[in-house]
Parts: sequence; structure tokens; C-alpha cells
Amino acid sequence: MLILNCPYCGVTADETELAPGGEAHLKRVGPDGDDAAFEAYLFDRENPKGVHFERWRHAAGCGKWFLAARSTTTLEVYATYKAQVPEPPAEVIAAIRAKLPGWGA
Repeated sequence: MLILNCPYCGVTADETELAPGGEAHLKRVGPDGDDAAFEAYLFDRENPKGVHFERWRHAAGCGKWFLAARSTTTLEVYATYKAQVPEPPAEVIAAIRAKLPGWGA
């Protein structure tokens, strides 16, 4: 079972209290984007084996969206962090590299 810590309210919750929101750090297509760029935004997603950055909502708690860095193969959670960042913070990258030396973002 996947267990994540909500960075807003500090509650450690299992996946039954959370709602998945898909891949994190996607750049939205603005009004000047073409159809191909909008299609890529909607449908093209990474599906890595290993470290993945995801969006989660603490549905049965504070209701806020947050981000998680975890392994898709082992379900190990490296870090959770607030959603208002355009890329993973340095401390999250450091936490991943501490567990996976040589990993490159």
C-alpha cells in the first residue's frame, strides 16, 4: 500500500485517503499554442520505470493538492512537497540521490 505524508497538514495517509492526479510538473499550453501542442499536453505522458513525480490530493483530509516523488517499481516514496513549484525542489532531488546515487533528473 502506498503511504504519503501531506506537506500541508502533516498527516501520514494511505492511498485510500488520497486521490491521484497524474504526472506532476506539466507545462500547460497557452492560447497561442497549436493543436499538436495541446494534444501532446493532454495525452503524452511519461511512464518511467523508476523515479516519477506525481500529483496527489489529500481527499479525506485537508483537501489540498501536493506532489510526490516515488519509485514506480518499488512504491518507495522519496519525498512529498507542496504543489506550487514549477520543478522539484533541491531538497527533493537530494533525497532521491541519497537513495539512488548517480540518478539524474
